[in-house]
Amino acid sequence: MSLTTDTIPVRPDEALDEQKLAAYLHGKLTGSDQPLTVRQFPGGKANLTYHLDYGTHEYVLRRPPLGPVAPGAHDMGREYSVLSVLHQSFPKAPKAFLFEENTDIIGAPFFIMERRHGLVVRSNMPDKFSEMNDAGARMSMALVDTLADLHRVDYQKLGLQTLGKTEGFIERQVEGWYKRWTAAKHQEIPDMEALYSWLISNLPDSSDHTLVHNDYKLDNAMFSFENPDQLVAVFDWDMCTLGDPLSDVGSLLCYWINPEDPPFFKSVQMMPSDGSFLSRDQLTARYAEKSGRDISHISFYHILGLFRLVGIAAQIYIRYVRGQTKDKRFAFFGEAIPLIARFALDISHR
Repeated sequence: MSLTTDTIPVRPDEALDEQKLAAYLHGKLTGSDQPLTVRQFPGGKANLTYHLDYGTHEYVLRRPPLGPVAPGAHDMGREYSVLSVLHQSFPKAPKAFLFEENTDIIGAPFFIMERRHGLVVRSNMPDKFSEMNDAGARMSMALVDTLADLHRVDYQKLGLQTLGKTEGFIERQVEGWYKRWTAAKHQEIPDMEALYSWLISNLPDSSDHTLVHNDYKLDNAMFSFENPDQLVAVFDWDMCTLGDPLSDVGSLLCYWINPEDPPFFKSVQMMPSDGSFLSRDQLTARYAEKSGRDISHISFYHILGLFRLVGIAAQIYIRYVRGQTKDKRFAFFGEAIPLIARFALDISHR
């Protein structure tokens, strides 16, 4: 077995029963007759992802986070149903091999998918790209171009037409994330009430529908070790559905940093700040060029993305407050949540 820098030893509070897992998987996966070694992928802030190494073959296991989860969230069955077929039309989606809903094996439902190799870019530029003046711009374009490709997939051909209801998608997103926020909030934040009212009052006329990743961002993509133009995988499909493709653009924008953004927003950045990446305006222009879609109301989708981001952060933070996860990365979420809401509200006033 060769350990790679993208994995760590399994965190003690997130450990699996490796013996029971190995016995369950024996004979179900190619190479599973060999001894199993389990490590953990440290990135991500919700679902837990593990590296399964049989020496001759590698796989990835995904399961929901520890503790109670919101109804409909962290749906491993949904992610499996998408990834078991999507790779046929969209090769950047890893292939899923099996799904198990029985919680007796590792304490939660889980599925197994193929292992991809490459670079996941978060707050720091990878060393291999740091000497390229245009690496960020090239990754930006590859990310947007891949999103446009996803939105061209014929989901009916793949049998995914029952994945979601297209009618009223955006309104359901607003109402759904408001309910999740209300259920998970650790304090009252008036800006979230104002944002909810603004979103409901400014719903766009949305008749376009495609496959929607629903959490599309830089660190859910993997790039070639050598080439920032080459995106080799897109991960985290558990919220994939059918809906307005511009909601994916809005999701991407809400994680993207511009130089003029408020200091707090840049301090929690999830992308390098070396100045080489496209701006949000350049991202949306590139998407419009590649997809042919009208982006004149993209600010609505950006604000919706930030509103949703607050809901996601609240669901994670409340688990931390209640001691359902001990991951110290979540400690600052309580401070960030009201600041993100204020940032979104400021955009709505422009």
